[in-house]
Amino acid sequence: MKHLMTTLAGLALAGTFATAQAEEIVVGGKNFTEQQLLASMTTQYLQSLGYEVDSRAGMGSAVLRQAQENGQIDLYWEYTGTSLINYNDVTESLSPEETYQRVKELDGEKGLVWLDPSQANNTYALAMREESVEQTGIDDLSKLAEAIDEGHDLTFAMNAEFYAREDGWRPLQQAYDFRVDRGNVKRMDSGLVYQALRDGEVDVGLVFATDGRIPAFDFHVLDDDQNFFPAYSLTPVVRAETLDANPELAEQMNALSALLDDEVMAELNARVDVERETIEDVAKDFLEANELL
Repeated sequence: MKHLMTTLAGLALAGTFATAQAEEIVVGGKNFTEQQLLASMTTQYLQSLGYEVDSRAGMGSAVLRQAQENGQIDLYWEYTGTSLINYNDVTESLSPEETYQRVKELDGEKGLVWLDPSQANNTYALAMREESVEQTGIDDLSKLAEAIDEGHDLTFAMNAEFYAREDGWRPLQQAYDFRVDRGNVKRMDSGLVYQALRDGEVDVGLVFATDGRIPAFDFHVLDDDQNFFPAYSLTPVVRAETLDANPELAEQMNALSALLDDEVMAELNARVDVERETIEDVAKDFLEANELL
């Protein structure tokens, strides 16, 4: 059934997308804010460099990846952990650098080139209110574990999936050698976690590292100093044939990638999701501020 669905998706896309020619770059993007921002940013940037660009944002992750493998999408931003786990079925624990090198090798065999990774890593993270970090000195997960071991009564909020999954809450406690009583953990929808942490109903919340509500609500992401969470480094991925036809594209995209980190992406996401600015305007402002337009 999975093969049939993939085939049908490919056939549907074949009627939707034109095959990229050497002078045209087809830029793809997934269907959430961060990806739509990156697609708009990439499109505007490449157009300013003289490329003819066909933008195809708002796609599902699996369909987008299949479209790139099929040659219907030339370039989009992918997360290292997504390729490693979802597209290459690798489940072993790897460092961010190892994750990048593994997907670069595995996807290279499929004609896909991973360019330079950005410093934006949209992975799971634990966060506290900035004022709490200043008061307690807890700024990484090892210090959080020490505080719990010393008897600090901290409450946590997280979604039910992370609480139960085999690579979630229980192994996190094992990795950092601490133990939180079940009664100190509140399970709720991911969106409600941010509200509960903002309103002081809990001390620590599970977040996604580039979520726009982190700067908007004045949260501090605790450093995962033992690299427990999988790496989801945001990286431009381009078809090898497209690079052959456009030899300067790698250097140009690497220049954009070098400007992105967790803080930058969270601020850009917040401008769209919290301040309600348009994706196109936020992308344009960022490019202009960094002299890429």
